[in-house]
Amino acid sequence: MEEKEVTENIIEKTDTTTVSQGFVKRSVQSIRNFPLKFFFRHFSNVVRYSLFTFFVVSISGVIIFRFVPPTITPLMAIRMNEQLRKGEKVKMNYQWVPLEKISPNLQLAVVASEDNRFTEHFGIDLKAIRKARREATQGRRLRGASTISQQTAKNVFLWPGRSWIRKGVEVYFTILIELFWGKRHIMEVYLNVIEMGNGIYGAEAAALTYFHKHALFLTRGESALIAATLPNPLRWRPNRPTRYLLGRQQWILWNMNNIGKIEY
Repeated sequence: MEEKEVTENIIEKTDTTTVSQGFVKRSVQSIRNFPLKFFFRHFSNVVRYSLFTFFVVSISGVIIFRFVPPTITPLMAIRMNEQLRKGEKVKMNYQWVPLEKISPNLQLAVVASEDNRFTEHFGIDLKAIRKARREATQGRRLRGASTISQQTAKNVFLWPGRSWIRKGVEVYFTILIELFWGKRHIMEVYLNVIEMGNGIYGAEAAALTYFHKHALFLTRGESALIAATLPNPLRWRPNRPTRYLLGRQQWILWNMNNIGKIEY
């Protein structure tokens, strides 16, 4: 009888000890995990708030620029900073004009040069991307497949660069401007903010600088020359064309005839 009581006491004490040890272990584990849980909870809240703020600010900016011309773009600010660092005089020749005051010849020339299917795609030209990839796999010269819409989104809202993150944000802004602006306004913004020389931005500034006339009066040949310089406007000048630029001009004029007319 006494042995039975002793055995039961030992079992009871063992169970109590095991429960106590388990409780202590769980308590210690909870204390250890508390900072980690708090961190992840706080981090997720920060991420959600940041994403919400980004969407609100970006969509608001796109809507504002649908009605108000941008006074400066990130690229303009970067170029001015580069000029200051080099000790050069700051140049920013930027004159906004409505699309009605930009020659239809120039509108057609940039489509022929930069984005044949501008009026057909929704900002991203998948056919051009597939073609560029196919040519790259064949060992041919790598060429860009950025549309006019993508270039506009990049010029107005982003910085130059080739990272996947920046490219992803560019696609996001491209879809936004396609939704809120439409093709006509995209072309208007593009032809007003695109870099066309050292400190020269937009069609009006380029026309006055290179051909001493307003953008409305640019001829087909002049428009094709301006469009030919767009891949590298800091290197080439349309009023001093190289043999390569003249060859590009002839190709653009030929493609302009193929396209015929732009219907927004």
